[in-house]
Amino acid sequence: MAESESGADRSEAPSQKRVQEAREHGQLPRSRELSNFATMIGGSATLIAIGGTLGTTLAEVMRHGLSISPDKLFQADVLQSALGEAIKSALVAVLPVFGVLAALVILAALALGGWNFSTDALVPDFSRMSPLSGIKRLFGLHGATELGKALLKCIVVAAVCAGVTAWLFGDVMRLAHMTPRAAIGRAAGLLASSFVWLCGSLALVALVDVPLQLHQFKTALRMTRQELRDEAKDSEGRPETKSRIRQMQQQLARRRMMHKVPAADVVIVNPTHFAVALKYDPQKMRAPRVLAKGQDLVALNIRRIAEEHRVPVFESPKLARALYRSTDLNREIPAGLYAAVAQVLSYIFRIRTLNPTLAARVSRPEPKVGAEYEDA
Repeated sequence: MAESESGADRSEAPSQKRVQEAREHGQLPRSRELSNFATMIGGSATLIAIGGTLGTTLAEVMRHGLSISPDKLFQADVLQSALGEAIKSALVAVLPVFGVLAALVILAALALGGWNFSTDALVPDFSRMSPLSGIKRLFGLHGATELGKALLKCIVVAAVCAGVTAWLFGDVMRLAHMTPRAAIGRAAGLLASSFVWLCGSLALVALVDVPLQLHQFKTALRMTRQELRDEAKDSEGRPETKSRIRQMQQQLARRRMMHKVPAADVVIVNPTHFAVALKYDPQKMRAPRVLAKGQDLVALNIRRIAEEHRVPVFESPKLARALYRSTDLNREIPAGLYAAVAQVLSYIFRIRTLNPTLAARVSRPEPKVGAEYEDA
């Protein structure tokens, strides 16, 4: 059965490339509920830590504002100065709270999606202004999920707020019988306690929202099998391109191989179908090494270059086939061929030191190849 590639068949997990492209476009999993929880818990903790100092400062601001002499109330510069001092003192008092809240908002975002800067996210998306798109988002799965989450949040937070209000109602009413300084300090403490309980409710919502946002992010990036195959082709290259690259690599390797033929000690041939060029340096090598090898036209080319540079050519069909099939380029020959190759090299090295007349009288060896290399 041919598999469908419609949007409903996006059953494959997103690739790393797909996730990276989403990040480049500014698409990251974010949870507003996690940010809300972080700001609430941070604000509550800060109020508890500096609630006394904050209450004292605000009480002093109120006392100073209420202690202006009546005869100066109609002087504009006095009132402006008093208002400026009050605003300055209040801002300095609440600045630590604002600083903690800002830091926690950033940390909450980094904890879920990490740091990311994308200019694509700054480009206006006019499709979001379309009423039709808005209706689809509103009545789609994402819209239903957001609605359910909002209802859950309202129910949980409302229940906690109702409980906290009933619990602290008596303490709030008693603030009217306290001095302003004491009432402000006590009110700050009650507010901090209320925030702590409210944070508990927001924590429940965040625990639901964070996995939900991660799931929605991964679901939105899911791919079809065809998309995975196309991406793999783009990443690894089209088959035609890879084939062409392999051909070019083989040509380059063949050229480098041919340049090594003049340095060989002997070329063993078949006589025309196979050719293997060997080099042996007792000071640097444990065993003879294959410098070049080839079949058919390549073998003929190796033999031609060897003859042009007066490299000895030794005909031994079985040994040539065995060397060609058992040894890779720039590798030492296997131990099973040591004896056969040693006979050939000894013969080559010996006739090099003789004049042509005496060299012609030296008996030519017939190297034997083991049975394991007969059909290698």
